Amino acid sequence: MEDHNNNDLPYANLVPSPKASTNSIHKVSMLPLVFLIFYEVSGGPFGAEASVNAAGPFLALLGFIIFPFIWCIPEALITAEMSTMFPINGGFVVWVSSALGPFWGFQVGWMKWLCGVIDNALYPVLFLDYLKSAIPVLSTGLPRVASILILTLLLTYLNYRGLTIVGWTAVFMGAFSMLPFVAMSLISIPQLEPSRWFVMDLENVNWNLYLNTLFWNLNYWDSVSTLTGEVENPIKTLPKALGYSVIFVALSNFLPLLSGTGAIPFNRELWTDGYLAEVARVIGGGWLRLWVQMAAATSSMGMFLAEMSSDSFQLLGMAELGMLPEIFAKRSRYGTPLLGILFSASGVLLLSGLSFQEIVAAENLLYCGGMVLEFIAFVRMRMKYPAASRPYKIPVGTVGSVLMCVPPIVLICFVVVLSTLKVGVVSFVMVMIGFLMRPCLNHIDGKRWVKFSVSCDLAAEFEQEKREREESLLH
Repeated sequence: MEDHNNNDLPYANLVPSPKASTNSIHKVSMLPLVFLIFYEVSGGPFGAEASVNAAGPFLALLGFIIFPFIWCIPEALITAEMSTMFPINGGFVVWVSSALGPFWGFQVGWMKWLCGVIDNALYPVLFLDYLKSAIPVLSTGLPRVASILILTLLLTYLNYRGLTIVGWTAVFMGAFSMLPFVAMSLISIPQLEPSRWFVMDLENVNWNLYLNTLFWNLNYWDSVSTLTGEVENPIKTLPKALGYSVIFVALSNFLPLLSGTGAIPFNRELWTDGYLAEVARVIGGGWLRLWVQMAAATSSMGMFLAEMSSDSFQLLGMAELGMLPEIFAKRSRYGTPLLGILFSASGVLLLSGLSFQEIVAAENLLYCGGMVLEFIAFVRMRMKYPAASRPYKIPVGTVGSVLMCVPPIVLICFVVVLSTLKVGVVSFVMVMIGFLMRPCLNHIDGKRWVKFSVSCDLAAEFEQEKREREESLLH
């Protein structure tokens, strides 16, 4: 891996530089970045119970072992390479625009932003699902609606106050959320019966629920790319943070399920959202159950904070590229994208009435479409601009880069094929809206109804660099 000075990179003049007033904003360092990635991807085993319900202990555990190799590692490696190639806000929007053009860059931005907003609508639901057994009044009605509104406003305000605050809040939340599972794993050791881990019934596997649960708990590694410009020394910090996060996320899902399925008799019907709290009670007592419930609620808040940060900075990056009105690029005095935060919060409130499984299935399908574009962009950049500066480069050639994308694309095909008609229709409509939005925004820009930043031709920078390198070789 080679390190290059930032000034030598081909992205240098692609976007407007941040205003001078934002230069004093503190950048995100390694530890907060690891926990931001942790919360953008997973936030722990909360919600993973459905994998046991869908497929039994053996396949659930096997899935959390194999899935990181099929999906997490390839996506994290591609994110590391492309983010250090383009260490600016906007992330995958910049990559796809550079490789495939601004139209497809906008489409991936639209699909991923929708995924993020849909994803964030889950967390108030999870928050209340874990607390409703202790506080039954939160199950339905006005108290539940009021709780969602208050929680959303509080966490939105924290995002407004700055990414540094969000990052360190994520560190403390992450430590608090994972400690009860460390305790549960240690206490469960004398109670473990390994034979329980191998329970499997292939004839009664709900493959749709199984894959969607694994996919939801272990994806979104590219989300951190949307706020790369806010990271301290991203060329060195981001690849390391992604590496540490892969290990952290994999263990935080696998070990609690290993303890839970091995320490108590298997009852498939009980393994639904929130059941890990009951597992903790059986293993350690009421105090551990309460701790897990509090940890689950805390983790939901952490995931909300991290997701909203990446969503809002994605909109800021798209505005800097001229894909959205310039007002989306305006920052608050804390350096945060105010309008992006407000838009993301509004979407969360509108979607928070959907059920958990409907939300997961809809966002996974949209996410698949965006990831296909990212994989194509990664391979195309490798083929078309092999000599472009890559401060972090995956040690595989062109053929290796293609082969690395095959397993995740096969997985995407399974997720798409197994999706229900209702989810497919909703996702298709959302994609079509994105196809219509791009020409509408171009028309608004042409009429000068709203001010847009000057759109940059990303590919032209690489073409120029490629021509200059070829001319130098000829001479």
